[in-house]
Amino acid sequence: NVSCPNVQKGGMAFGIYPDTTYNVVKAVREETDLPIITKLSPNVTDITEIALAAQEAKSDGLSLINTILGMAIDISTRKPKLKNITGGLSGPAIKPVAIRMVWQVFKKVNIPIIGGGGIMSADDAIEFIIAGASAVSIGTGNFVNPRLSMEIITGIEKYIKEKKIKDINAITGSLDLS
Repeated sequence: NVSCPNVQKGGMAFGIYPDTTYNVVKAVREETDLPIITKLSPNVTDITEIALAAQEAKSDGLSLINTILGMAIDISTRKPKLKNITGGLSGPAIKPVAIRMVWQVFKKVNIPIIGGGGIMSADDAIEFIIAGASAVSIGTGNFVNPRLSMEIITGIEKYIKEKKIKDINAITGSLDLS
């Protein structure tokens, strides 16, 4: 995770520049043969540059996206609600940003992408797959509905049967722009 906005030192700083992302992933790669999945921050100007740096440093896959930097204020006290003043926003509000970033990165890299950010249904997961995700991750949705992951699997199975799709991989990155 080169992208955590919820810590005071480090965290997100590693993942906002291609060179630091490259250096972190390369250092980890030099220490292990285990698979490396690099979690990227949406809080950047061009996520494709960061993704390409991680791929060049031998990341085996990418996880998109981490939380979006946000802030909340207690209007009674006029103080930040978060200890660090700013922190990560997750859930359905970030889904459109996450899908866009998965789509942008899919067009540039040759390694698998795990898409996540606001997935609350099978339809949401399928959107990520069509945008280019090889797999999806569910975070906030699991807090709302502990059975969500199983419901999403069932929903994806129903979708591929209804659409007569033999292999879910056939729709990965299949966004039709015509």
